[in-house]
Amino acid sequence: MMKKNPRSMRMLFLTHSFNSLTQRLLSELAARGHAISIELDIADSVTEEAVARFRPDLVLAPFLKRAIPESVWSVVPCLIVHPGIPGDRGPAALDWAIQRGETRWGVTVLQAEAEMDAGPVWAAAEFPMRPASKGSLYRNEVTEAAVRAVLKAVERFAAGDFQPQRVPGAAHPAIRQADRQIDWTTQPTADVLARLRAADGFPGVADELFGQPCQLFDAWPEGRLRGAPGTLLARRETALCRATADGAVWIGHVKKPGGIKLPATVAFPEAAELPEAPLAGWWQADHPTWQDIAWREADGVGFLSFRFYNGAMGTAQCRRLTEAFGWATTRPVRVIVLDGGSDFWSNGIHLNLIEAADSPADESWANINAIDDLAEAILRCQTQLTVAAVGGNAGAGGCFLARACDRVWVRDGVVLNPHYKNMGNLYGSEFWTYLLPPRVGADGARAIMQHRLPMPAAEAVACGFYDACLPAPGFAVDVARRALEMAQAANFPAQLADKVARRAADEAAKPLAQYREEELAAMRRNFYGFDPAYHVARYHFVHKSPHSWTPRHLARHRDLDWIIPT
Repeated sequence: MMKKNPRSMRMLFLTHSFNSLTQRLLSELAARGHAISIELDIADSVTEEAVARFRPDLVLAPFLKRAIPESVWSVVPCLIVHPGIPGDRGPAALDWAIQRGETRWGVTVLQAEAEMDAGPVWAAAEFPMRPASKGSLYRNEVTEAAVRAVLKAVERFAAGDFQPQRVPGAAHPAIRQADRQIDWTTQPTADVLARLRAADGFPGVADELFGQPCQLFDAWPEGRLRGAPGTLLARRETALCRATADGAVWIGHVKKPGGIKLPATVAFPEAAELPEAPLAGWWQADHPTWQDIAWREADGVGFLSFRFYNGAMGTAQCRRLTEAFGWATTRPVRVIVLDGGSDFWSNGIHLNLIEAADSPADESWANINAIDDLAEAILRCQTQLTVAAVGGNAGAGGCFLARACDRVWVRDGVVLNPHYKNMGNLYGSEFWTYLLPPRVGADGARAIMQHRLPMPAAEAVACGFYDACLPAPGFAVDVARRALEMAQAANFPAQLADKVARRAADEAAKPLAQYREEELAAMRRNFYGFDPAYHVARYHFVHKSPHSWTPRHLARHRDLDWIIPT
């Protein structure tokens, strides 16, 4: 049971961006009765104004790239969330930990002072490291540790009787591209993966492919392919395989100078000259390799996994996943579990691929139709019960793609953003007008679609949008157990028959084609109409344009109706 804080406080979040950790901490602290407002770290004067207007009891900095000014930390306590163990100081703490091969790491909540990361420690939490990318660790282990540490620090601050302690340490330097450099001819796969994983998300590892400079992201080990170290060996869908000194790795994404991050084979058309290394159908490979869609089955339950980078689903990916789902329905299983990645379940259409297209409007249209085809295939499935196992964050169309399944089980701690409006007032599709109102009512659906703040997993279940919130530890095991119980239930034939009958009744009342046509008519205006808001918002999102102001739905202290507390 959630423990109520004995003192409700006003907290100002100061953050570089409204990232996944910031969203999770907002949800956790707001649920405990604290009043939260957010200011993006744009300029010292803006931060000073925010503090003056909101008059917070506490400033919390979940994600910063520069120091808080003395004009702020000297007048109000400021707690920094540092992704390192107590005593670790300096930038790129997680990058260094991954590249050094640390087996344990942590998060420290410390008070801001003149010297970076050297203030007294209010709380800390540790976790075991696993072989994964920086982004994956950040969205999972770092986030969970940060929640534990921040809640403890806030509790101690509210109690007023805790004395934070200074921890001796030494500052490490900023990590440079020279520190990340890969020597493909001499370095083994483990070292190559460590460097690529430490730079994933941002800034990538500077290198060359096809004689052209680029930054490398999204690395996976390869267990079988071999070749001369440094050479490109093969391609598979959107990824490239490159030989190391003792094996090979797959590179899923790259970024050319001045460009945006794209799938490797899209960024380099020259990749078409490489031999293809296809897998044997949709079955999960029996060796380490890059595989974005995989199938496994046991005891009447099938698991269709899809792990798309950052949860973005391009036109081709949607079509392949639709094909895989159609194939899965022919298998001798009673339950199909759609098991997305542990970092993201799905974030809907692929904005980077759309931005890179010759006609972003045409590619937007193709992409939304492809994901609608997938959602419709799931909705029309009459041979199995379907489950969405949402173990990673989801946004926009991804939230409703999951709801197309008969059951949605979401991991506690997952952050959902089931709205489209932040992307230039997109209307949205994926049959949300069919799926949402029956579960939350017309008023509830309107509120969800207009609300621009994240929705915690527990809230999604409480309002009826999703079906069950499962504990984070053992989520996959719990999903497998529940799915097996569904498949072996004595009344399974009756459940399936009831599903088919309800779908037929819904179709008779209003066909899916009509819902889709109405949604797409609005989307067509977003893509091709006179209002360029979607295209402008997508451009700034994809190119990571610096923020020039904090959106009003985040900065409650900037509302015209805000009353300065006395």
